[in-house]
Amino acid sequence: MTLDPKIPSGPLSDKWDRHRFDSKLVSPANRRKHTVIIVGTGLAGASAAASLGELGYNVLSFCIHDSPRRAHSIAAQGGINAAKNYQNDGDSIYRLFYDTIKGGDYRSREANVYRLAQTSVNIIDQCVAQGVPFAREYGGQLDNRSFGGAQVSRTFYARGQTGQQLLLGAYQSMMRQVAKGSVTMFAQREMLDVVLIDGKARGIICRNLVTGQLERYVADAVCLATGGYGTAYYLSTNAINSNVTAAWRAHKRGAYFANPCFTQIHPTCIPVSGDDQSKLTLMSESLRNDGRVWVPKNAGDKRPASEIPEAERDYYLERKYPSFGNLVPRDVASRNSKAVCDEGRGVGDSGLAVFLDFQNAIDRLGHATVAGRYGNLFDMYKKITDEDPYTVPMRIYPAIHYTMGGLWVDYNLMSTVPGLHVLGEANFSDHGANRLGASALMQGLADGYFVIPYTLAHYIASTPVEKATTDHAAFAEAEDNVQSRIDRLLSVKGSKTPRALHRELGHLLWDEVGMSRTEAGLKRALARIPELREEFWQNVSVPGDANNLNKNLEYAGRVADYLEFGELLALDALHRTESCGGHFREESQTPDGEAKRDDDHFAYAAAWEFQGVGKTHELHKEQFVFENVKPTQRSYK
Repeated sequence: MTLDPKIPSGPLSDKWDRHRFDSKLVSPANRRKHTVIIVGTGLAGASAAASLGELGYNVLSFCIHDSPRRAHSIAAQGGINAAKNYQNDGDSIYRLFYDTIKGGDYRSREANVYRLAQTSVNIIDQCVAQGVPFAREYGGQLDNRSFGGAQVSRTFYARGQTGQQLLLGAYQSMMRQVAKGSVTMFAQREMLDVVLIDGKARGIICRNLVTGQLERYVADAVCLATGGYGTAYYLSTNAINSNVTAAWRAHKRGAYFANPCFTQIHPTCIPVSGDDQSKLTLMSESLRNDGRVWVPKNAGDKRPASEIPEAERDYYLERKYPSFGNLVPRDVASRNSKAVCDEGRGVGDSGLAVFLDFQNAIDRLGHATVAGRYGNLFDMYKKITDEDPYTVPMRIYPAIHYTMGGLWVDYNLMSTVPGLHVLGEANFSDHGANRLGASALMQGLADGYFVIPYTLAHYIASTPVEKATTDHAAFAEAEDNVQSRIDRLLSVKGSKTPRALHRELGHLLWDEVGMSRTEAGLKRALARIPELREEFWQNVSVPGDANNLNKNLEYAGRVADYLEFGELLALDALHRTESCGGHFREESQTPDGEAKRDDDHFAYAAAWEFQGVGKTHELHKEQFVFENVKPTQRSYK
């Protein structure tokens, strides 16, 4: 299959406007005749449901939680980027576009990234109109702060609760449509398969997580907004319910999976504290605005921070990257933190941590100002660690956070399965090999509020579909497929818990497909994952039955998908012998240890086609064409 990204012609700045005009429309009277399924209620899913419901479509919205307000977008802290240039410090739509392309190490489409920068301006206006309480300056103007990978202040924020406030705005807009009857909400449902009729996505099979009942839903198109796959690593900053299942099941139905090896390691997380820990806690990147990252100059120095004099401290990010300092992009900051810990200069009992120190900021700005900016984050840190960051430095270490890979989509956000659109973190499209901080929220809302209303309308208006019901044979086949997998999980009656097997897979992925990757390590992972998968199906223990609430069964199904997906993750990392962004191959680095790209051989999106469990995926390539920026070796020095 030839990958057609469907990028509009014309100048970069005109592509989206031209595309919107050329796209077909659905008249208001006809929209109510069309049903759209949206899976996921985070920022991308909730904003899409609100927008399409407002337009008059019949929207079926599916939420894995008991309430859409519990979607993982609520955990985002630091802010959302937009090219408003309130600070008059040189920002512009083009600069946001350029910073995003560069930050992603030149592994994304120019057209998609420019559209994202364009729509960012509208996002802020939309959210202000919804009542989102962004921080404001004394005169009432919206405030901004800096984030990694930029030399301007373009990040809008609501203290350390930006994701929460944005989600509440999207949620209330969506619930308004629920009250009007244009959106029907289905909570505590997990999508377990996509239903294809005549090769087009026409519905889904869900499991009611309370009753255990399998349910069928039919529509004219399906939108997935189900987030990323970071939980495959077991320990990550993602919520336990975040998982790869919806995207992976769509992949097995024909949706290509692109660039799964582009995983983001966040440099500012609370370190692991014990073997029984099930997730990690993010500390917002915004903290690096005022916090200084350092370690002792001498290996093995275990003195408390207060006893290490200034002359014996290594502010390594400021030393190596004087232009950006502590605000280098996440991949750069994470690799450097790992490097100093590998040298034996890490802090804390484990030696797997670095200091994030606010003493200079407190002395310069005062306790009250620092508390006003970061107070809720400081409180959270103290509750978790029992250490007061106002008096002692935070201890931080990198952790799996975001995934830039995802289902391949064209400019219209449609996958290789006609009618199956993918929004937000679940797709691969905008961030390249590394996402800039505060850009995830921007992409989710851009896709939901400003892109999918146009592109979905064009699909519906230009693609005739036969009327279908859930009695169609394709629904019966998909439901039987789901039921068979459930029956198989319950029939094993082994002795190992899904969590134990997931933990082993996660440790393997972190060691071999984490911050640093080698050919030998990736081959070890590819040899071990099939063994783990075989062990899972021979020895997993899933108590209970399928006909009621069964958290063990839910979790086991997701682990089974991780054990299939993990193999593709390692395969993609092995095939890409260059280093770029979050994908760092030790065999491909500059003399000073930076990622070394190979543009001659890898300037493409690697889109993988499913061939069967345990069989090698088929690789398809979408070559990236750079007409407006010239790929260069990234430098933040």
